[in-house]
Order: sequence, then C-alpha cells, then structure tokens
Amino acid sequence: MRIALIADTFPPLRTSGAVQLRDLARQIGRMGHEITVLVSSPDLACPWELEKFDTFSVLRLRAPRTKGVGYARRTINEFLMPFAMLRNLKSSPIALEEWDGIVWYSPTVFLGPIVASLKKKNACRSYLIVRDIFPEWAVDMGLMGRGIPYSFFKIIAKYQYSLADVIGIQTQGNEVYFQKWLKRRDRRLEVLNNWIAKSPQSACSIDLSQSALRDRFLFVYAGNMGVAQGMDSLLRLAESLRDRADIGFVFVGRGSESTRLRDEAKRLELANVLFYDEIDAEEIPGLYSQCKAGLLALDQKHKSHNIPGKFLPYMQAGLPVLSVINPGNDLVELIRVERVGCVITETSADQVSGLALELIDKVRGDKGISSRCKSLAENLFSVDVAAEQVISGLQR
Repeated sequence: MRIALIADTFPPLRTSGAVQLRDLARQIGRMGHEITVLVSSPDLACPWELEKFDTFSVLRLRAPRTKGVGYARRTINEFLMPFAMLRNLKSSPIALEEWDGIVWYSPTVFLGPIVASLKKKNACRSYLIVRDIFPEWAVDMGLMGRGIPYSFFKIIAKYQYSLADVIGIQTQGNEVYFQKWLKRRDRRLEVLNNWIAKSPQSACSIDLSQSALRDRFLFVYAGNMGVAQGMDSLLRLAESLRDRADIGFVFVGRGSESTRLRDEAKRLELANVLFYDEIDAEEIPGLYSQCKAGLLALDQKHKSHNIPGKFLPYMQAGLPVLSVINPGNDLVELIRVERVGCVITETSADQVSGLALELIDKVRGDKGISSRCKSLAENLFSVDVAAEQVISGLQR
C-alpha cells in the first residue's frame, strides 16, 4: 500500500508523539508498504523539503508556527496550518502521488482540510489516531468554558472525526466520546494502544553519579511539564520527603510549567530535587538506567482516559512507576493488575509519600518487578502490533 501519514509533530522535535510517529512510519515501511510522512514545519525557508530515510520518506511542508506561541496566535495558526500544508504539497515533487490510505494523528484537531482533500482525490480509506479528547480535556482542566471557543473547537474536532473510517483511541474508557460518531455502520472505533520501538542504549549527557543526588534511590520524570500533567503533586512529594537523604527526584524536560516548578523548588530549598533541560530521545534509556522508578502525574480534573506517552519508555526500561493520576483512568487498573508500580488518585502529600515509600520497598524486595515492566512494554505496547492494526484498518 501507498500510505500518507499526516501530523504536526515529527523528529527532530522531541515530543513523545514525534518519536512514536517516527517509529510507526519506520515499522510500516518495514512491512513492505510505501509510506510518506507529511508534516508541518514552520522553520523551513522554502515551501517544502523531501527527505528519504531507511524505510520511509518525510515531506516537510512550511506552515505557520503552532508551538511556543500564545493561545490566540496558536489557534489562528493551527486553523491556517492544513491549508498552508496543502498549498505547499501541490508545489512539491509528490503532488501527483496517489495514496491507498490516509493516516493522521491528533492532537492537533485541525488537520481535517488536508485529510479531506487527499481522501477525496484518492477515494481511499482513512485512519485517525486520537491521543487526547479535545476540547473536552481543556474544559475539565478549567482552561476553557463551554462558550463560543469551546463550540468552535468542538466543530473542528467533529469535522475531523467525520473524515475517519476508523478511529483508534488510547483506552476503552474513551469510547463514550464517540457514540454519535459510531451511528454510521461503516465506521469502526477500536483501542489502539500507544506503542514504543526497541531502542539501543546510548550515552546520556546527564550523569547522575556526578550529581548531588548520587547514591540515592532516584525517581525520574522525563517529558512535558504542562498544566495537564498536574506536576505540583510531584513537587509536594519531594517536599514531604526532603529529610530522606537516601531518596532523590530528577525532572527532565520542558513545558509551560517548567520554569514555575524550578522556581518553586528553589524557593522551598529542595536539596533532593534536580531539574534538567530536555534531552534527545536517544538519551532517555541512558537516563533511565541511572534511576530506580518513574514518575507519572495527571491533573485530577481530567475526565478522559489517558495513558501518558512517558509510561511506555518507563516500562521498556524496566522502571516501575509511581503514578498520581485522575480517578477512573484505565491506567489505574492496568498498573495494579500487571503489578508494575503503585498508583493513587489522591494528591495528599502524606498519602503520595506513603505510596512512594511502599514502591521503594517493592523495588528492593520484588526481584521480578523490572521484568514485568519490560514484558508489558513488549506484549501490549509493541510498535509491530500498532502498525499491523493501522494497516488492517486501512484495508477493510
């Protein structure tokens, strides 16, 4: 099959979504399909740039900047993005390519126009990969009311849903958001688990053995530090365990809350906490090999289900997780059933710190916990399985 994969994130960006899409494209190519990634690229000096990799191609299309800008500008630019991508695609060497299937990735919810154009031109099936439910999660977080902005984003989201023959959601719990969409019999909704490819361990620019936290039991958080992550619960955890000289906390990444969290740790004079800037995805296994457990946090106000992308590399590295997440999230049951860490849906510092100490005891006493983490990553979150599922959705 000839497949177009459309997204607004891809390496060299370091987000979990960018890495996942690279791994998915590579695996689909390894299966013998011809796949081209169409990705918005605001930094291009020219309208397009075509790159060839081992098993896939990437066509970077100049489009307005949507990351690292204010909310109003981001909304305008995301709205304009697919039209700019489509215009620049028409001037590229693959403008006349014919596709057997269209795959696209959400977030963002704004890729509908370019998907619609390619789908109409090629009369092919389409597969939408949905990783969060927007704008619902923004309402849950208190970032948006149910007024005019919500209605606008809801129309945009419904439009992109209407273009999909198959939608792959993160967990079973998110089915409730697609009941109206499913009323058409030719549509299919399925759980498409997040995925992770095996990656060799490479050198890491962060050497914790030379840090102030050397020789401690280290909890690590690597990834986005934004409003949705509920990072304050993790900082309160560090504060509650500040007198434990054998425990440390390492935070690596970027995000809208990063500077505030660093400043707060400094204000509290937390000697058990270290912050580092974002590192390349290839360095993450080397970072995790220096730590004992991973940290997960989601704001308690979330009502949708979300398995954070960082959960997967924790599992792949054999790191059990300490998770402070929203009530009812499907991840709660997964962690408990698979026995790959400790999870709580409360944010009380005392309760979370008690759970952290419980996890330390488990790591030290349960010799099989690391193996269970690795097995879960291999069996449930394999990129091979995800690629086969997407291809199957395009073929039916």
